[in-house]
Amino acid sequence: MPSTRRLSLSASASPSRGALAVEEAKGGTALLIVDMISCWDFPDADKLLPAAVAVTPSIAALKRRCKAGGVPAIYANDNRGRWRSDFGALVELSMAGGGPGATVTASLAPDNDDYFVLKPQQSAFVATPLEQLLGVLKVRRLIVTGVASDQCVLSTANDARMHGLEVVLPKDCTATQTARRHAMLLEQCATVFGIATTSGSRIRLPAARARKR
Repeated sequence: MPSTRRLSLSASASPSRGALAVEEAKGGTALLIVDMISCWDFPDADKLLPAAVAVTPSIAALKRRCKAGGVPAIYANDNRGRWRSDFGALVELSMAGGGPGATVTASLAPDNDDYFVLKPQQSAFVATPLEQLLGVLKVRRLIVTGVASDQCVLSTANDARMHGLEVVLPKDCTATQTARRHAMLLEQCATVFGIATTSGSRIRLPAARARKR
């Protein structure tokens, strides 16, 4: 399994470019993938997993476009109630579990230059270094994907807006336990929260980097 960059920031630490990121996010944009790497052993997981499986190809396609254009990918996952949790171990556990959950993890496997945060609450901003990481990367627009759209994804998206970021929540890259709940969430985003919900394939991204010869 590829090793993923670790974030170790104390609350009093001054974020430095070298400590967290190699380069700034192209176009001021970052992709956030919420709770897609999982062992699916929580209440209602049996109802959420099929929805996660359904949106995995769209998230994977969006991630490929982002990486080609220099847009960094950040994974946000629950710390499973353990402050000693490790993202690499979570990936391994998910793969070892087999079944649809392992298929999701294999499709969205983190690359060496991806980032991750482990969150104790629904929002990926609470008690994590996400805000500092986005600041170092100079992110102005955050594309939020993953599950559940009306829980952790929405909490994270609303917090991102309160941090002054432009937020995009691609409707085909997010999901929740039922199609009805997801449709209600999309309606709320449009009428209440002011969050864009275009399809992932329609999101404008920086041009793909030219390959070195």
